[in-house]
Amino acid sequence: MIGLQPLVDYCDELLDAQRFRDYCPNGLQVEGRAEVGRIVSGVTASQALIEAAIAHQADVLLVHHGYFWKNESPVLTGMRARRIRALLGAGISLVAYHLPLDAHAQLGNNAQLAARMGWRQTDGFGQADGPPLVWCGRLGEPATSDQLSARLARTLGREPLHVGTGPARIETIGWCTGAAQSYLETAARRGLDAFVSGEISEASTHIAREYGIHYFAAGHHATERYGVQALGEHLAAHFGIQHTFLDIENPV
Repeated sequence: MIGLQPLVDYCDELLDAQRFRDYCPNGLQVEGRAEVGRIVSGVTASQALIEAAIAHQADVLLVHHGYFWKNESPVLTGMRARRIRALLGAGISLVAYHLPLDAHAQLGNNAQLAARMGWRQTDGFGQADGPPLVWCGRLGEPATSDQLSARLARTLGREPLHVGTGPARIETIGWCTGAAQSYLETAARRGLDAFVSGEISEASTHIAREYGIHYFAAGHHATERYGVQALGEHLAAHFGIQHTFLDIENPV
């Protein structure tokens, strides 16, 4: 067992959470039991994940997408009330890390996706005063657009949406998991052959075509399953506690 606050303090320091200008609070969002012996992790703190965590007798629910987002109503009614009520009723703490878990050099979503795909990071861009949110680098082995699509599909378990008309031989790549399609134009201006993220917007197709860059929308949920798993496994090994990752299917 480990105390809840020491666990959260360790995560805050490990992920350098205070460096990020984020859209939500990072760290402890809902306080439950004071002692932690079992962590359940998942991508998003949905009702389905909460119920699964209760069934697994979790002390902490560790997620990438938690609560209390900017510009979201602060009123706890309806769906929000049901979620909070379930957590508090079960004594489960909700611990969430958003941008810090995207950017971490080893445990982050970008790092974990790159490791699975065999990509090598060379630089990046994003927040000016913090770690890069977008990673840039090279494929482990050059590929055509069809070959890269196939590799993404094998790794993520879903077919990516490919738009744009970039080079026939893809060697350089930028990537940012989740909803990072707004970085596509910057990636194109940096001369990258391809850019991979989770989501796509209507404008993304035109940007990719007109800049001559391949864009792969590989799924918000699919690209962000690995960081929270890696963090949960790290905490389990470091503190000698139990960890289970639960994947609540999401096609987006």
